[in-house]
Amino acid sequence: MLSTEDRITKTNLSPRVIKILHDNNIYFIKDIWVLKRKDLKKMSLTDKEIKSVIITLQLEGLDLGKKIYD
Repeated sequence: MLSTEDRITKTNLSPRVIKILHDNNIYFIKDIWVLKRKDLKKMSLTDKEIKSVIITLQLEGLDLGKKIYD
């Protein structure tokens, strides 16, 4: 299980998504965890890519907007 301190490169996100996140100075899960969907949209991620980010985080018990699931 990943923690918020882990790098986003440890996730199974596509290389394109990781590159866009790195271009926006997002390197750790804790950096993306605090964002909202519209923040990701402003980074030019598509709805499908945003959904993959959300699903990846949810599989680790996290969600956008600082939500944690047990």
